[in-house]
Amino acid sequence: MKAYFGKMRGNSVQRDFVGWKDALWSCLGAFIGMAAICLLGDGWLSQELLIVGSFGATSVLIYAAPESSFAQPSHVLFGSVLSAAVGVACFQWLGSSPLAMALAVSLSIFVMQLTHTVHPPGAAASLIAVAGGENLHQLGWWYPLLPIGAGCVIMLLVAILINNLARHRRYPRYW
Repeated sequence: MKAYFGKMRGNSVQRDFVGWKDALWSCLGAFIGMAAICLLGDGWLSQELLIVGSFGATSVLIYAAPESSFAQPSHVLFGSVLSAAVGVACFQWLGSSPLAMALAVSLSIFVMQLTHTVHPPGAAASLIAVAGGENLHQLGWWYPLLPIGAGCVIMLLVAILINNLARHRRYPRYW
């Protein structure tokens, strides 16, 4: 029992220093990426169809932690799209029930782990597919492609362009 509870203490960690220049690059990338999605959503489609809450979390990963495995393009795109599809399937099978929400998140994690595309915002995209409003539910099987797939592609293009402008950054680490 002592060993079990001892694991919960954690270890001390030395955090890397993040300077204001690096934070500014992250801020600039997130602003341009989200602005591109918002402007496209507002001018081309409708705002409900292109803006998804999980994109905020994706922005944190691809602009503030671009070296993370969770931020690599295959994880961002496939983890999000596969998870969104899992969410649509759970909604179509069980509606917006608590069971559907729990299954959407847990099954999306299962699928991402098996496909080596773990992207934490993907589980959020799955949950949104079940808990979202009527406009989102009307998208049905389009939801994984538009807004999720299209939004991820736009953010990845911006991340590749912005993260590589800084001399000390390199993105992606792998595809």
